[in-house]
Amino acid sequence: MGSGNIRVGLGRDVHRLVQGRPFLLGGVALVSDRGELGHSDGDVLIHAIIDALLGAAGLGDIGEHFPPAAETWKDADSRELLKTAWDLVKTAGWRLINLDCVVTCERPKVLPYRDRIRASLAQVLAVPREAVFVKGKTHEGLEAIGAGLAVEALAVCLLEGKSA
Repeated sequence: MGSGNIRVGLGRDVHRLVQGRPFLLGGVALVSDRGELGHSDGDVLIHAIIDALLGAAGLGDIGEHFPPAAETWKDADSRELLKTAWDLVKTAGWRLINLDCVVTCERPKVLPYRDRIRASLAQVLAVPREAVFVKGKTHEGLEAIGAGLAVEALAVCLLEGKSA
């Protein structure tokens, strides 16, 4: 790491799980009888990552850049949203040091998909796979997430920018 500015970003998103939608995490489709309900494709993990990146760079949040009421983003591929947000962050002079994420859902289990999710995110962000990590947790049967009715994602990123 150089002598640049360091910033941390935190992102969080929650989506209901419904039948008839794909379950997407980091651009990877997981085998499931339910998927995320959302205006775009509902990829809860990518949405949390976008908020973390934009927040760390001081560039707003996902709702400002991709308003859920805008028809433009209806069924949009969240990987494209992430590419767009990441381009804004890079253009502002930031580079990603690392990204650490937690996905909480009862099912499907995240672990069998983790390597594919990490590779997918690393590809979109054009960073080494080692800079991205994803963990899966359950909610121990508690509340909507524990009942299998919702999924939550948290993302923390570390950005480095040029010295002021």
